[in-house]
Amino acid sequence: MDEKIVIDGSYGEGGGQILRTSVALSAVTRIPIEIVKIRAKRDNPGLRPQHIGAIKAVASLCNASVDNLRIGSDRIVFIPGKMSSAFLRLDIGSAGSITLLLQAVIPSVSLSRVESELEIIGGTDVKWSPTMNYFTKVVLPAHRLLGIEAELEVKRRGYYPLGGGIVKVRIKPAKELRPLNIISSENPSPSIISICSKLPRSVAERQLKSARDYLSNQGVNLKDFEVNVEDSISPGSSILIYSVGEQGPFIGGDAIGEKGKPAEDVGREAAKLFSEEYLSNAPIDRHVGDMLVTFLPFAKRESKFKVSRVTQHLSTNLYIASIFTRCQYNIDEMPDGTALVSIKPINTNI
Repeated sequence: MDEKIVIDGSYGEGGGQILRTSVALSAVTRIPIEIVKIRAKRDNPGLRPQHIGAIKAVASLCNASVDNLRIGSDRIVFIPGKMSSAFLRLDIGSAGSITLLLQAVIPSVSLSRVESELEIIGGTDVKWSPTMNYFTKVVLPAHRLLGIEAELEVKRRGYYPLGGGIVKVRIKPAKELRPLNIISSENPSPSIISICSKLPRSVAERQLKSARDYLSNQGVNLKDFEVNVEDSISPGSSILIYSVGEQGPFIGGDAIGEKGKPAEDVGREAAKLFSEEYLSNAPIDRHVGDMLVTFLPFAKRESKFKVSRVTQHLSTNLYIASIFTRCQYNIDEMPDGTALVSIKPINTNI
């Protein structure tokens, strides 16, 4: 067994991203880890239910033993076993984010060269996490460019506070991980998907109109749009604006509805976020960049890409990946706020 790696859970932004990335890479590399000072800088330090759900999911997939896994814990020990193909049904509880859980599960399975099917119950469109449409329409196409294949089927939406969303996931083994080399790309006209559940269709239509008006004022012309009313337990809504091509770009802006928040504000929020990304002339948006760097240390060659902005999650994920893989990386920030990221693998034997 490899020597245990000790990871400072308060490093950088010191949030749940360190936990998700660390357990995923532990499962892939079969290196035991101890995470200390978990979320030490936060107002509610230690593990929260959302984090426990992700750790349990990865542990189930790789037959890991986990010590001290409880709410409020500031330290865990995660000892991975062998990853095996499996079918799992995971209930995160209430409206815990399914997309955040997938950030840990997809690399764990695909990079371990196995195939798994999961049925996940929780929140599909909740605060502080990517919406399910963003994950499906923006993140997964970026994964496919690297050779990571995952299929998602949303059976029911899940919103705060009851959650209850149901998503079926099939993750395939990565046969060969391709490096990412994308510095620029043509930006296709964006598309919009506006949805609501247990609310009048007019809510989704108002979100859409507000977003269209904002984009028009920015000189951005739409490719197409759609409005959907979908099944859920709790009422809720979300909107996604995205510009994606097979070879890039991978750009999206999303927002979710909240009680007391006008639909027009939801649409404008998503349009503002999207416009910042779209007009930056970077082919990778800030959140996609966060999620890709977990995979790239396992590619056969160096990766170089331009991201719209460096986030704390991107810096954290690069740091954690370098601990496990000894990859070399560099972030070169430009005067306009964009950045060139390079990742040079050292050892791709996984």
